[in-house]
Amino acid sequence: MANFIIFGGTFDPPHNGHLRIALQSSLLLNASVIFVPARSPRWKAPLTDAKQRLKMLKLALMNSEAPSGSIICDYELKSTADINYTIDTVRFLKKKHKNDTLYLLIGTDQVNRFSEWKSAEELSELCKIIFVRRPGDKIDNRIVKTYKMMPLNTVFGGEVSSTKIRDLKSIDMPLNVLKYIESNRLYFVHKMTEYLDDARLEHSISVANLAYLVARKNELKNPEKCYIAGLLHDIGKTIKYKGDLATTFMKKHYPAYMDLPRFSYHQFIGEYIAKNDFDIDDKEILEAIKFHCTGNENMNDIAKIVYASDKIEPTRGFDSSWLISSCLKDFNKGFYDTLVDNKKYLLSHNKDITNRLTDACFNMYLKEEKNAKKR
Repeated sequence: MANFIIFGGTFDPPHNGHLRIALQSSLLLNASVIFVPARSPRWKAPLTDAKQRLKMLKLALMNSEAPSGSIICDYELKSTADINYTIDTVRFLKKKHKNDTLYLLIGTDQVNRFSEWKSAEELSELCKIIFVRRPGDKIDNRIVKTYKMMPLNTVFGGEVSSTKIRDLKSIDMPLNVLKYIESNRLYFVHKMTEYLDDARLEHSISVANLAYLVARKNELKNPEKCYIAGLLHDIGKTIKYKGDLATTFMKKHYPAYMDLPRFSYHQFIGEYIAKNDFDIDDKEILEAIKFHCTGNENMNDIAKIVYASDKIEPTRGFDSSWLISSCLKDFNKGFYDTLVDNKKYLLSHNKDITNRLTDACFNMYLKEEKNAKKR
């Protein structure tokens, strides 16, 4: 006899929360995990097709965080039914595992409505219903008792959900899944195609990945913020706000910055789009977008990393490897090196850098570093 946990869902996309829950449940119950991606779930409409979700799930299970011996059951993906009902899947798996113990893992959001599930009573007879408690969720103990459910109180998946990932509120997922989302223009990346052309989008993705890597190497508390800020830093370079439209926009929304050169307008437009179109409300992320082009005095850590990553990301067309290495070792030192290199480049190409934000940035951080060396 063996133990198996049936873990169904849309996995749209799969994320580290799924893997954490699966791994902890597997260890707790000494069971293998059977992942069952749904083709046509009853209460959800997937945003990506079944082949893409299956591919992402396979990628996710290649990671070390996934429970060993995980299985993907494609029974529901192959089904021609209009709706995938769990009871049909469980009946199928029970035939394959007649002498084994089956557990059905569900979320607390489904516990209270379990009586609405098709053949709920038969489900509770064919397998043991288990669920993971989430902070703040209220459980109907009558339903738990009726269907002999068992809570896994020690299991926690983290503050992540597929919805948060689709909405760019989190990137807490395996990196190979993130790369698949980027390369296939899914979810938040697809939304960005409405604003940016292919070349600008590739640059933004490259900045996001470099900023994320720098943040992780420097052990920043929340490297996800660097990724999000890096990804959206150039979102203001959209066709929607070109030429006179940009000027009109600045007069209406950012009149205090009208004295700055036109090349800088996109950073303010970007902050506005991030806030209003992508619902980003994190002040550090918004500040990083707002000053990524000119810099400013008193920049937060995320702003420094995004500023540097924007200037030195690998697709820029010059050998920036020494600057990238400097940022990876110490982002503050890398930020300083990037400032020095960028100033030298701009002056050598007769670029006008005499605006109050750039002046303030150079005065603050270049002089600060020189004074530190003197001491």
